Amino acid sequence: MRKQESTLVVQALKGIGLDVKRVDCEYRFLNGRTWVPGQHNNKAQLSDCLNKVVDPELKRKIIGDVFMQVMSEMLEELDQDKYVLAQGTLAPDLIESGSLLSSSHADTIKTHHNDSPLAREFRKQGKILEPLRTFYKDEVRELGRELNLPADLVNRHPFPGPGLAPRIICQVDLFAWYLENYNDLNNRLNLICSYHRLKTTQSQMLNSLEAQLSDNNREFLMSLAGLPAIYPVLLPIRTVGVQGDGRSYSYGVGFSQESGSPVNWETLSQLTRLVTMLCPNINRCCYIFGDKVEAPIRDITPTLLSPSTVARLREADAAAMDVLKQHDALKNISQMPVVLIPLHFDRDCRHVPSTKHSVVLRPFVTQDFMTGQAALPGKHLPMECVQDIVKQVRSVLGISRVLYDLTDKPPGTTEWE
Repeated sequence: MRKQESTLVVQALKGIGLDVKRVDCEYRFLNGRTWVPGQHNNKAQLSDCLNKVVDPELKRKIIGDVFMQVMSEMLEELDQDKYVLAQGTLAPDLIESGSLLSSSHADTIKTHHNDSPLAREFRKQGKILEPLRTFYKDEVRELGRELNLPADLVNRHPFPGPGLAPRIICQVDLFAWYLENYNDLNNRLNLICSYHRLKTTQSQMLNSLEAQLSDNNREFLMSLAGLPAIYPVLLPIRTVGVQGDGRSYSYGVGFSQESGSPVNWETLSQLTRLVTMLCPNINRCCYIFGDKVEAPIRDITPTLLSPSTVARLREADAAAMDVLKQHDALKNISQMPVVLIPLHFDRDCRHVPSTKHSVVLRPFVTQDFMTGQAALPGKHLPMECVQDIVKQVRSVLGISRVLYDLTDKPPGTTEWE
């Protein structure tokens, strides 16, 4: 959970007269497992513990199953004929989970804890009450206002059911695809960002790019000639996204510039849309605050869901949220996930091991959370607010750099996993 989140939830519920029992299950979740299909036959087998898992979909399924198991145990302490589980399930949860309640043809983008296989079984048994499952988040806010609920509850940003887990990119090594394709894809990224300088050269890669560009695309890339240079770098991490009606699990790109260069956020936003269109293996682009990234990223900080890793993100998230509140900027955006990624910049990779993490800010503007756009500094958020967030997050122990997600939905999802 976020810093002090559980305490605040209990206080809010007690404030409206509910008798609340708080159950601390952190270590049970971290050591939780679920059943997965066998690799060589159809016989199911137990997964690794959550604190050893890197696959984002498996992380979500384990959390969903442990959640339902704990709920079932709580019901056993009560008169089960008189009690059911009340969930705040919304329409987007069912759509992204590929639930038959939303569509008979829906693809699974990501499993929500309230629509895991075990949750579906409880639903069949009539043990779950979901009065909001046909509503979208903007409609729920309007309903809350009609019910005269406190404004701070109605307007607070959504927080994922699995807590901070999907905001920690777990990884223990570089992906084989990244190692095999880094040079080709990074060269293509450099060609896109330097098109205005290289368009007169002759190469097979340039010919391939030209065939994909529209006249408007060419005009935009040529306009980069009058702006400070943008340096792309392929990031060795994958994130969940949306392509068509299906799920993608692709790589991210970081844009950096020379120190002191003015940042044109509208240009970076348009460049993000073009890169994700031209490169099918990329579903997310970010701006990297700080100096130009000088070298390829050849390793990562091995990262799993340990208490210390969760604590690091919890502090970074709290620092970012505090600044948003100080600037009264929470109302400007729909949500701002703060994501921990296993990247340690600004070191000699040959001699200094990767031990730090970086943080991605994902401010997002949407009505229904099914589609939306990245919130841009100077447009949706005051530039001073963004600069203060970067400063405060950088001050958290163990944080290397701060990145800013520029990706709309689609192709990126609101959350990174």
